[in-house]
Amino acid sequence: MIDPAELIYERVLVVRAQAGDDAAFAELVERYSPRLRYFLRKVLASADGAEDALQDVWLDVFRHLPRLADPQALVAWLYRIARDRAFGKLRKAKRLEQPLDEASVVDPAAADENDFSAEDATRIHAALDELPPEQREVLVLRFLEEMSYEEIARVVGCQLGTVRSRIFYGKRALKRALGQP
Repeated sequence: MIDPAELIYERVLVVRAQAGDDAAFAELVERYSPRLRYFLRKVLASADGAEDALQDVWLDVFRHLPRLADPQALVAWLYRIARDRAFGKLRKAKRLEQPLDEASVVDPAAADENDFSAEDATRIHAALDELPPEQREVLVLRFLEEMSYEEIARVVGCQLGTVRSRIFYGKRALKRALGQP
């Protein structure tokens, strides 16, 4: 859980950056670049592509930050920009994999959040690279960024049921990649 004082400080940073404070913007870049870089690497499955996309993300943020109406929405907004950049690169590279079967009905109760232990982290990170980008991104946002399903839906621009479906099928594919039944 994030400290309330930290949340307030972050909102102040956003407002300062919106007002043109370069030091505040630099601190936001420093805070979020590692997390965004990891997210982009998992979606793009390429370190070079992730670095290029990250630069584009921060350029977009710099240009459009003054228009962000709610400083509290920064994290979801950053990931939305990162996602848009990543999938734009995938489309350009014509590497976008087959779309998932979004119409499948999933029992949300069947999607247990605690399927993996901490000692499996290295294998899980490697196995993530084998998943389709749509599944990788929701798993990273849910389990590494600890976003709620609603926040993920806003970031990826789809319905809540689609997020649940992608997480369910992503976890199932991840289990198979890890050699679990």
